[in-house]
Order: sequence, then C-alpha cells, then structure tokens
Amino acid sequence: MRRRDFMTVLAGAAAYPLWAGAQQKATPVIGYLGSTSPGPAAHIVTAFRQGLSETGYVEGQNVAIEFRWAEGHYDRFPALAADLVARNVDVISAFGVPSTLAAKTATSTIPIIFAVGADPIKDGMVASLARPRGNLTGVAILSVELMAKRVKLLSEVVLQAGVIAVLVNPTNPLTDPMIRDVQEAARAKGMRLLVLKASTESEIDASFASTMVARS
Repeated sequence: MRRRDFMTVLAGAAAYPLWAGAQQKATPVIGYLGSTSPGPAAHIVTAFRQGLSETGYVEGQNVAIEFRWAEGHYDRFPALAADLVARNVDVISAFGVPSTLAAKTATSTIPIIFAVGADPIKDGMVASLARPRGNLTGVAILSVELMAKRVKLLSEVVLQAGVIAVLVNPTNPLTDPMIRDVQEAARAKGMRLLVLKASTESEIDASFASTMVARS
C-alpha cells in the first residue's frame, strides 16, 4: 500500500469517532502521539492532515490536533499520553508500539488508532486482529518480525558482506528482541553484526561517524 493511501486510511479511522461524537464538542480534538519531533515527522504530519481533509476534516476549521512529541525518548510517552487524556481529547492517534501501549495504559475509554511495525497481538495491544475489542484498533506492518529475513536477503544481494550494521533506538522496548533475532540471522550467515544505538538526530550522526572511524 502506498504511503499516501495508508495515511488516508489511518486518518479516516481516526476521524470515525469524531463523526459519532460530533455533537459533544463544537470542535473535536485529535491527540497525536509522535515518536520523533516535528521536523523529521513533517511528511507524516502532512499525509495525516491530507487524510483527514479527504474525510471532510480540516485542522483549524472543524477539527483541532494536539501534538505531543517524544523526540526519540520513548520513556516520555506515559506522561504525554496522560496529558492528552487529561485534556479530554476525542481520539488518540499513536504511532509505534511504545506510544500505543502508553495510550492504552492511560485510557480505556478514549478511542486509540494505532500504526505499528510489530505484531499488535504479541505486544499486548489487541486481543485479536479480527476482534480487537477494547478501545484500540489500527494498522500493523510486521517490520520487526521481518528483520531476520532482511539480513538473509542482504547476504544474498551483497555476497562479500562480512559485517552489517543495524541502527536502533535503545529506548524502544522492541529493540532487544529485534537485536537477538538479527544477531541469530547474521550468525547463521557467517556475518558479524554491529549495533548502532541512537535516540536523537545528533546521536544518529555520531553513530555513523563512529562506524566510519572503526572502518578506517
């Protein structure tokens, strides 16, 4: 599915509770939990707003959006989610497992629409894909579960590769199990895994710089 189509679906799902409760407030409010910061996520926010507009909602006209940014520090999500709940938003849009779980802990009544790159059942977000139950629903792209397969594909495309690097956010609770899966896959292919850790833009630059120094 193209990114634009995906964001339209997600935004439409986020808008659904607003239709149902449109008479409760003059202007419905969406709570937006972002993992990074406004700059790096600008293209996602643009697609999100476009998806809303395609369902008849335009920010500043008939809907408001309360943005909360973790700036790469996933341990901030509980407080950010609690703040949105305290502000009595109509729906929460969560991107990623940490933000979704934080929102789930913060409220059992406000609808939560998630977009995650992991198994929502395995990670405790919903009871099942067919019947999510509770106040959560959304879209899942099983990117974490595919990491080991990506290593296998890389070994077949770059036959001489002896060392591969994976960039991870150490504050993400999915990082450790993902690293274990990738290490096992790399070991099976006779490759060495280099783990780069970063939770901010500056740390990403430093991680890549350290890799270049190590190779020189």
